[in-house]
Amino acid sequence: MNTINWGIIGCGDVTERKSGPAFNKVPGSSLLAVMRRDEEKAADYARRHGIAHWYSDAGALMNHEGLNAIYIATPPDSHADYAIDALNRGFNVYVEKPITRNAAEARRIAHAVRNHPDQKLTVAHYRRALPMFLKVKELLDNKLVGEVRTVQIRMWQSRKPALIAETVTNWRIQPAVSGGGYFHDLAPHQLDLMLFYFGEPLRYHGFSLNQSAATLADDHVSGEILFKNNIVVNGSWCFNIAENQTTDTCEIVGTKGNITFPFFGNFITYKTDEEEQTLNFTHPEHIQQPMIEKVVAYFNDLGPNPCSIYEAIVLMDIMDEFTGH
Repeated sequence: MNTINWGIIGCGDVTERKSGPAFNKVPGSSLLAVMRRDEEKAADYARRHGIAHWYSDAGALMNHEGLNAIYIATPPDSHADYAIDALNRGFNVYVEKPITRNAAEARRIAHAVRNHPDQKLTVAHYRRALPMFLKVKELLDNKLVGEVRTVQIRMWQSRKPALIAETVTNWRIQPAVSGGGYFHDLAPHQLDLMLFYFGEPLRYHGFSLNQSAATLADDHVSGEILFKNNIVVNGSWCFNIAENQTTDTCEIVGTKGNITFPFFGNFITYKTDEEEQTLNFTHPEHIQQPMIEKVVAYFNDLGPNPCSIYEAIVLMDIMDEFTGH
């Protein structure tokens, strides 16, 4: 195995614990340098995490000797440009979700991937690699609840969701930066798992609106997906309700029972005619570490791509259809 020597573009809060430290804990992986436009914050991050090199310019970071892979963890408005630049320079690339603000930008990345067949790119839909969500897939594949008929997703949160990391600028509700609002930050996790579990969608439709008018971003999204295997997914995302009404649930209903779990929790409950059980899980300290292990293997030709740009485009097409982009 060749060592994958990483540089991070955008060493902000998502990299503090979820991903950043894992690059030095995965075998065959090493984090050599980090970049953030704020020079002071870049230096502080490097010092606290024991990283030898830091930069305030992405181009300078990509000129750092010895790097062969780039992790892009900036807000979505710069993902396409950074990813294409990195591919053009000969790097393998790992990009945070959502891959871009919309499907058109994702297709720009796909075009660059096709033009650079020697480079590889993976999207950070890391829930695909977590034991809890792999267990759900195992239960579905083993037909625990029979043939799946319908899936109900409910993500209802207040105007300041506890699930969202606080930032000074709150870029997540600036459509020009994030692509939309909190839906664009949270729904990629949920919708990607639906694609991971159920395969190719046949058609999808939805709508979004700004009920509270508290920000420029829509705060209510509703959508439906029909998969080619006739499974129907209904989703409701609302970010303007009372604190005491918040919920994060996914219920998968089949011909023999149901499976229920939160996307941002740590348990699965299933019920059939024969039994009812709750399985509890402890997520890894660095929640992206299992995915990063798969990415390192893929970059070394030792495994498949855990989430390709083409899968991410399907996801962005669905999100665009739900939000009218």
